[in-house]
Amino acid sequence: MQNLIIIKIGGQAIQQLRPSFFQQLVSWRKAGKQLLIVHGGGPMITKLTQKLQLPVHKIHGLRVTDSETLALTKLVLLGDAQPALLTQLAQHGLPVVGLNAADNQLLTGTYLNRAQLGAVGQVTKVNVAELQRQLATHIGVLAPLALTTTGQWLNVNADMAATVLAQQLQAEKLVLLTDVPGIMQHGAVMTTLSPHQAQALTQQAVITAGMRPKVQAAIQAIQAGVQQAIITDAIDQPGTAIIQEAVI
Repeated sequence: MQNLIIIKIGGQAIQQLRPSFFQQLVSWRKAGKQLLIVHGGGPMITKLTQKLQLPVHKIHGLRVTDSETLALTKLVLLGDAQPALLTQLAQHGLPVVGLNAADNQLLTGTYLNRAQLGAVGQVTKVNVAELQRQLATHIGVLAPLALTTTGQWLNVNADMAATVLAQQLQAEKLVLLTDVPGIMQHGAVMTTLSPHQAQALTQQAVITAGMRPKVQAAIQAIQAGVQQAIITDAIDQPGTAIIQEAVI
């Protein structure tokens, strides 16, 4: 799907989308692009777990997910974050459809490290044919949850879910929206970033836990053949483009 753009939006960003976000979506649609939005809900999940006095524990940016946390994650993603985003898109006249793993097994996954992380998973299979059918007429809004082959729900990092989708759907562009304009160094946005540079900046603590999954996801996407992978705070801004290492 060389005309497909995949956009990952964090839960916090859903409440702070600018008019330019919707204008860019309209522009892409007019240009014949198909669009898939993968949405998170991390801040809302954390707020609810704290309200219920449940522990919040993360390992390398991944939320440790016991049965109670999984139930709250599904509640927030499918009952709060996704409807909020669908409502905003529809108000701007955009044709949208809400999607999740239970829709014809859209996302199949396996446990990432069950002993350490609980019900945290990775996507192993995408129902490409069903997504192609949905995206032919609508902007898809997909929650980052997967189902195992035996029907167990898994909490998937939204950046990594978006990356696997970009790979399997052969998207032309992956946009990872965050709360900063891109990878910052010395107070300025790095326009490009290679895997080697990313490793060095991680060791220097310039790229920290919150940004690390996004950088890793973007690198993985580029190495798998996605033409563009961008980290930015606005889809109409260049941000930081992840690039392949130069061949010497």
